[in-house]
Amino acid sequence: MTRIVHPVKPVLLPLLLTLLLSGCLELAQPQTQARAVPSRTTLDVGTLYGPTTYVVEGQGASGFDYDLATEFAAYLGVPLKIHAYHTHEALFHAMEAGRVDLMAAGLTSTPTRRQFWRFGPPLYDITNQLVYRNGVMRPRNLGNLHGTLMVAKGSSHVELLHRQSQQYPDLTWQESSDYDAQELLAMVAEGKLDYTLADSTAVSVTQRFHPELRVAFDLGQPMPIAWALPRTNDSVLFSDLLDFWDSQVRGERLERLEERYFGHVQGFDYVDTRAFIRATQSKLPRYQPLFERYAGDLDWRKLAAISYQESHWNPNARSPTGVRGLMMLTLPTAKRMGIRNRLDPEQSIRGGSEYLQQLLTRLPPRIPEEEAIWFAMAAYNIGLGHLEDARVITERHGKDPNSWKDVKEYLPLLRKRKYYQNTRYGFARGDEAAHYVDNIRRYYDTLVWLDSQSRLPDASHF
Repeated sequence: MTRIVHPVKPVLLPLLLTLLLSGCLELAQPQTQARAVPSRTTLDVGTLYGPTTYVVEGQGASGFDYDLATEFAAYLGVPLKIHAYHTHEALFHAMEAGRVDLMAAGLTSTPTRRQFWRFGPPLYDITNQLVYRNGVMRPRNLGNLHGTLMVAKGSSHVELLHRQSQQYPDLTWQESSDYDAQELLAMVAEGKLDYTLADSTAVSVTQRFHPELRVAFDLGQPMPIAWALPRTNDSVLFSDLLDFWDSQVRGERLERLEERYFGHVQGFDYVDTRAFIRATQSKLPRYQPLFERYAGDLDWRKLAAISYQESHWNPNARSPTGVRGLMMLTLPTAKRMGIRNRLDPEQSIRGGSEYLQQLLTRLPPRIPEEEAIWFAMAAYNIGLGHLEDARVITERHGKDPNSWKDVKEYLPLLRKRKYYQNTRYGFARGDEAAHYVDNIRRYYDTLVWLDSQSRLPDASHF
């Protein structure tokens, strides 16, 4: 069901903000009856389905909010129970009904929402952006829209538009309870909708799947994303959250999570993204069975993403430095892996996979398991020795040599004589290695999304 919102007169704004919560969100007044926090047996967390909040795939559940909620439940010593919803309305109703203890769903902490819920410490900041489709005239402001603007009902964008209507009294928009923010972005990319509002993180993530999306302009100042709890008389859980934040999350742990989910989503390249998506249809099906066969303990999509970064899935690829094939193996590496013909797709994929897994086993065990693959990818590109040099430089600067976020920051110093002359292995294009890993992570995320949407061709037909 879609509700059409008509132009708003500024004098009605206070009333509309009240209606926004009592009508659009259908929230009751703040609760006063507390749940029995001290005797809890589970941590019930409400969230929204989405690539940065909560998603379940073949490898299990993941998401920035999900990972953090898992750690919070462990900190409390109780099992985590996830309640995932498709719409803000359903999530908010679950909170008001007492079915969830808190909402960890990438929610923007807005002035109106803070009247009804107690927000925890800010996780990260976002900027609201107006999004349109490539090839359409770019609007300069909200008074320059020619078409339909639609946002998800109950989202923070509704509140933002009510505020913006003071400056643009003729502004109209639609609020949809049928589509979430990700679906609205997809509709814009596919030409089914003219405009939508989305937060900057969601736009950056979605552009990897829908390269036709364009940002027209930012709206307002950056806003914090945070978890929300009921405004109850009992503040035990909120106090626990603050203790958890201070002792477990603030600083390095939060930076690691941000790197895992958001560290590679910047630097959108329209041409490259379109070319990659086309290649998943025209080239990947020929080699997907081989990636699956030789992936071993790896996700085959990671192996395929590395191969695309190396050769664009061209089995005859060659470089002036002597590397060849789908996995662009050097001759010495091929010999160590028992590969006779680097231009043979099957041999190349088998050799590349075995080499990558060998690199993983040679990494220091202190590197967190979830980050080890990124270190191994960098080593695949510049060699294990140069990677170790970068880790040493990172440590010399007082940062963590076992954190990919920190090592990625210092990899470019391998180009500078001031630094590489004091390393064991010398000069290396460390900046290229950092970009190399980010590119692979973007390709991998796109493959995961295409796979989840059943948009990868059936490899058995090729």
